[in-house]
Formats: sequence, structure tokens, C-alpha cells
Amino acid sequence: MLIMQTTNTASIGAKKTKWTYKDFTWCLSLFGTAVGAGVLFLPIKAGAGGFWPLVILALIAAPMTWFAHKSLARFVLSAKNPDADITDTVEEHFGKTGANLITFAYFFAIYPIVLIYGVGITNTVDSFMVNQMGMESIPRWLLSGVLITLMTCGVVFGKELMLKATSAMVYPLVFILMALSVYLIPGWNTSMMSVDPDWGSMPSVVWLAIPIIVFSFNHSPVISQFSKEQRRVYGEDAVAKTDMITGGAAMMLMSFVMFFVFSVVLSLSPEQLAQAQAQNISVLSYLANVHESPLISYLGPIVAFAAITSSYFGHFLGAHEGLVGLAKSRSKAPVAKLEKASLIFIVVTTWIVSIINPSILGMIETMGAPMIAAILFLMPIFAMRKVPAMAKYKTSAPVQIFTALCGVAAITSVIYGAL
Repeated sequence: MLIMQTTNTASIGAKKTKWTYKDFTWCLSLFGTAVGAGVLFLPIKAGAGGFWPLVILALIAAPMTWFAHKSLARFVLSAKNPDADITDTVEEHFGKTGANLITFAYFFAIYPIVLIYGVGITNTVDSFMVNQMGMESIPRWLLSGVLITLMTCGVVFGKELMLKATSAMVYPLVFILMALSVYLIPGWNTSMMSVDPDWGSMPSVVWLAIPIIVFSFNHSPVISQFSKEQRRVYGEDAVAKTDMITGGAAMMLMSFVMFFVFSVVLSLSPEQLAQAQAQNISVLSYLANVHESPLISYLGPIVAFAAITSSYFGHFLGAHEGLVGLAKSRSKAPVAKLEKASLIFIVVTTWIVSIINPSILGMIETMGAPMIAAILFLMPIFAMRKVPAMAKYKTSAPVQIFTALCGVAAITSVIYGAL
């Protein structure tokens, strides 16, 4: 009887960890969270070092994405309270000081991305008006001010509608990017592969490109809610589920995003990629300007506009929430006043940065990626080593080492680039 009962329990556990349609929908959600405007700048940076470094980046993209996100999911699952989110878990393991530090880090992981999208939307619309519509450029201070105000009004006055619209926008966006990847295949050329690789400098080329991979493949904002839901449904089997689903999302990202990157890079020359970076526009806007196809000329900027807008909404909400949280912990002012002040601060600083027009890739590398790497790659590994509650959630030693090395590489490459 005991043997029979054990067998039945094992079979139930096996069923719970089998792949289901709901797992696939979660996989799509993680995938959709990662696929945003960052993907539109990835080919420019990833292809800048040549074809062979791009191959190496493609090979390490999936494992570094999977190992980091599954470790973060396990970190959330390690909380005593099954309803705990990532902030609660940090407070449980590291105390209030640790929780405040992570809140601070989260804000500075998200806020620079809002600034990036303010610059990106201004450049995308300006390029479209000049190159596709044949119009004169509107003064940058006016164009950026109008665009940022309109997008922010959409967030403030139609939050629910905007969230639904951006969620619905993800999958058509993914489909169109896939279609464009296939469409570009006849235009592939060997100019990128004809450049003799400098094997001596290749490690540094790959190293310096890791931050843009971290940024473009990041879906950590949804990991907390995702892990809580798996724990609610599967209990002790949640670890196997989160491992499985984050692995599926990583493979989808590697297959889809890197196909898009390779298709774009192989259809352009190294000189053209350098021009796109100098013009500070997304690769779709650049393709629209150099391609004779009306489809790409008009569809490219529209897709870029949709991707940047949808990303702006989600990140603006996160940055605003994070800044209000930081202000509340340090001020006794009414919450309504703090919310208004935080809103004005984010809008005004985004407008100023959009007028200045700094390098988008430079901002991703120096401002966005390091904080993401610290939270996503290093914090869970540190917890596995130091927190007793994480003992049963440890990944294998090679996985821990690889994940930590990727996180350190993302941060140190930024420091090196700044020096």
C-alpha cells in the first residue's frame, strides 16, 4: 500500500511538471516582456564587432538569459510567505536596509530606460518626417516635448487602456519583426563575413557587447509575479515549473531575436551599421531610409514607433512607482504630492535628455544594463551562497559561476567603456 501511495504521489508530481498550454502562454508572456525597443538597437551594437563575435554572442545569449532568470525565480520562491514578491523576499533575507537598496537599484534600472525611449521616440519620428514624409524637421525641443507629453498623458489618464493596448501590441509586433527578418533574406550579403576576424581582440569585443544582450533579453520585471503564480498553483513543484518555462522563454528569445539580428546584420554592411549608430536611430528606421521597398520604408518606422511607445508605457509606470516608493521612505509629505512631484521630475528630465540627444546605445550600456545585471545576475547567486533559506534552491556550481561571470562582465565592461 505504501509503495502504491508513493508511486501515485510521484506520478502526480510528474504530471505537474509536464509541459502544458498554460506553460506556453507564460512562456509567451516572458518572451513578450523582453521583446521591446531594445531589440531594435541590438543589431547595431551586436553586429558592430563583425560576424564571428556575433556568432559567439548568439551561443551564450540563451544560457546567460535562462540561468539568470531561473535563479531570480528561485530567489522569489525561497520566501516563507507564498504571497511574497521580490521586495518582500529581499527584506526577509537581507532586512530593511537590503530592501531599500533593492528598491533604489530597481528605480535606477528602470528610470534610464524611460530616458532612452524619450530620445528614441524623438529620433524615430524626426527621421520618419524627414526621410519618408519629405517634411522639414520640427525644432527638437518642441517635437520631444509634444511626444513625451502625449505618451505621458496616455499613461496618466488612460492607464488601464494603455496597459491593454501595449499587451495586445506585443504579438503583432513580434509577428511583423519575424516577417521583416524573412523579407530581408534575399538581400543578405557576405560583406560582414568578408572582414577578417581579429581573434586577439575578439574576447574584448564580446565582453563589451554583453550589456546590450543583458538589456535586450531582460524580462526580470515579470519574474516576481510569474514565480508567485507558479508557487500558488504547483507548490513544491514550482521550481521545476519556473526552470522549465524560463528555459523555454530563453530558447524562444535566442531563436527569434538572434534570427532578426543576423538577418539585419547580413543585409547591411559594417559601414551602414556604423552610420545607424552615428545617426542614433533604431535599425528599423535606418532600414527604412536606405531601402527602396515602400513596405520597409513605411512599416519600419511604424513598428519602431509602436515598440518604443509600448515599452515607454510600462517602464514609465515602473519608474514612477519606484520613485514614489523612494520618496515615501524619506519624506512625510502627502502621497498625492509625492506622486505629482515624481511625475513632473520624470517628464522634465526625459524631455531635457531628449533635447540633448545622447547616444542611445551609450545610455543602454552605461545606465540601464549595470543595475539590471546586479539584480538579475548577481543578487540571486549571492543569496544562494549566503542565505540558509536558499540552500535547497541552489543551482549547480557551474551555473552559478557562469551566471556570476556574465553579471560581472556586464558591469565591468561598462566601467571599462567609461574609462
